[in-house]
Amino acid sequence: MGSWLCSILCGYSGIMETYGATGPGQDAVSKADQSIFYLSSVLQYFLSCTAVVTESFLLAVMAYDSFVAICNPLLYTVAMPQSLCDLLVVWSYLWGMMGPLVLLCQALHLNFSGHNVINHFFCEYTALITVSSSDVHIPHLLFFAFATFNEMSTLLVILMPYIFIHTTVLKIRSASGLCKAFSTCASHVTSITIFHVTVLSLYCVPNSQNRHQSHAEPSDL
Repeated sequence: MGSWLCSILCGYSGIMETYGATGPGQDAVSKADQSIFYLSSVLQYFLSCTAVVTESFLLAVMAYDSFVAICNPLLYTVAMPQSLCDLLVVWSYLWGMMGPLVLLCQALHLNFSGHNVINHFFCEYTALITVSSSDVHIPHLLFFAFATFNEMSTLLVILMPYIFIHTTVLKIRSASGLCKAFSTCASHVTSITIFHVTVLSLYCVPNSQNRHQSHAEPSDL
């Protein structure tokens, strides 16, 4: 597969995320009344959340791919056969849809009466359920558990390969070898840092009354 294919797939997830934040219902929001239908807001949340979760697991897959490419380059085609690559990508997308679907089902059981104002630039999950007249303690707790599980599991998968990558890089003596190793990992490490720091600061913290309001701007990252 190679890191280039995962980069393309991450880019596709990024397009989905952008479309989820600016696509369904955004024309309605742009109008003078700045209104959006409930089903459009739910669809907007589902697409953006699916893209974020999928991208987090694709970044973890890229970490394993980099580990094999740097630590076992001669066995790369054996360790990363096409069947395994396909399985990892399909699993990432399936989990990226299943998790948000559970949260979506939970949100659909909430009551929304009358006209409500979402204090956010798009229909983010916590901002969406906050305007509900139902008790949102369970949805908030479920969302926090889901986000924390995804972050901890993907960060663990990313950390382990990079420990071995760091050990291998320290043994490289040639400048060209170091350059190749750096070029393989630099953009991936940058993406991981920006992505996971943003997600951790936004969603993997205990819920507070004004958290979704104070995090409206950084969630655009």
